[in-house]
Amino acid sequence: VSGCKSSGSSESMSLQVNVDESARKLEEGATVLQNTAIPLRQIPKIDQRVSRTERDLLVVLSLGGFFIPLICNLTSWLDFANYHWSPATKALVGSIGTVLLGAAIGLFWRSHRDLGKNWSPSLEISAQQTLITHGVYRTIRHPTYASGWLLRLVQALLLQNWVAGPAGVVAFLPLYFVRVPREEQMMLDHFGDAYRSYAAQTG
Repeated sequence: VSGCKSSGSSESMSLQVNVDESARKLEEGATVLQNTAIPLRQIPKIDQRVSRTERDLLVVLSLGGFFIPLICNLTSWLDFANYHWSPATKALVGSIGTVLLGAAIGLFWRSHRDLGKNWSPSLEISAQQTLITHGVYRTIRHPTYASGWLLRLVQALLLQNWVAGPAGVVAFLPLYFVRVPREEQMMLDHFGDAYRSYAAQTG
C-alpha cells in the first residue's frame, strides 16, 4: 500500500491484509451482481443509448482503474513515481483508504440492491423499468457513480503512486461527464415530470 511492488515494510504488509479482506468482499459483491445481471438480459429493452464514445471511455476506465494498478502491483516499472512520504503518513493514508473502500463497497451494494431488476450496465430502459426513489436513492440520485468516485479516491490512497494512484480519477472523469447528462435526459424522456420532481429533491 506504500507505493508499487518494491515496497516491503511491515506497515505495508499490515495494510495489505486489510485491503485483501476488502477485495474479497468486493469480489463477493461482484458475484451477487453478476448473478442478478444474468436474468436481466432476458428482459426486453425499449430504449438503448450506448454510444461509441461511451464504449471507448469504458476501455479508458479499464486501463486507469485496473490495468495500470495491476502493473503497479506486479512490476517495478512505476516505482519512480511512488509517494515519498514517511512510513507513518503512508500508514495513516492507507488506513483512511481502507475505511473508504468499505464505504464505497457498501454504497455500491446498497444502490444495486435498491435498483433490483432496474439495474443495467449501460444506458438502457427495460420494458419493466420503474423510477426508484426509495432506499439510498431517497437522498442520492446517482449512488452508483458516487461509489465510483469513492473507489477512485481509494485507488489514490492505497496505491500511493503518482501514476497508478490518480489514474482511476483521470479515467473516470470523462466517462462521468459524458454519461450522466445522457442518462439524465433518458430518464426525463421516459419518466417526465416524475423524474424532474425527484431530481429537484436529491443531490
